[in-house]
Amino acid sequence: MTINKNNPPPVALITGAARRIGAAIARMLHRNGYNIIIHYSSADNEAAQLADELNAARADSAHLEKMNLLDSAQLPALIASAAQRWQRLDALINNASSFYPTPVDEIKESDWENLVGTNLKAPLFLSQYAAPHLQATKGCIVNIVDIHAERPMRKHVVYSVAKAGLVALTKSLARELAPSVRVNAVAPGAILWPEQDMPASTKDSILQRVALQRPGEPDDIARTVNFLINDAPYITGQVIPVDGGRNLNI
Repeated sequence: MTINKNNPPPVALITGAARRIGAAIARMLHRNGYNIIIHYSSADNEAAQLADELNAARADSAHLEKMNLLDSAQLPALIASAAQRWQRLDALINNASSFYPTPVDEIKESDWENLVGTNLKAPLFLSQYAAPHLQATKGCIVNIVDIHAERPMRKHVVYSVAKAGLVALTKSLARELAPSVRVNAVAPGAILWPEQDMPASTKDSILQRVALQRPGEPDDIARTVNFLINDAPYITGQVIPVDGGRNLNI
């Protein structure tokens, strides 16, 4: 997308934008001229700090939207509010995600509702409600998936299934919304360790299977999202792994 400084800034809505990868994407797009809708569900302090940081760099360029994405009835209001804030919507980044283990013999229906709800159901309906606004601006959708959509993670059955569904959703929406809206996905590998405790031996074992022999950084994902939004006008329906070569089956 070419940004014309004589026109109003383009607007990106990023779900789960207060922390970690979401915040890195927000900062990257903001540096590239976007106004940012910072969606969050519970990270009040981090969201407020990020909004203050972005607005200090450029006045009236960041806006907060707090909402539980599992409350499907509220999703239309999130898109409507985002589109009304600056009278346009140019990019939707479905980043928000629940993540925790679900061994087969311990899976509960609530796990399904939570993990599929945040990782697949919410992106589907947010994309549906955002589509008319994105068609008007010839905008795009970027979904944050996971390398484990293709190579399921042990003891994470429901999460892996949900991310696999998000890959399929990416490709389906790319077909359904063409030619006016592009839809792509980014699949992180070992970028940030889970917030739950992980033994050092497990981290070492994971990195031994990464060709670059090191973890990535949130900005590796943010740069790829920025590329898909701003520098890839002829790319749609694709999933880009950002995994340091983990997919080489080392």
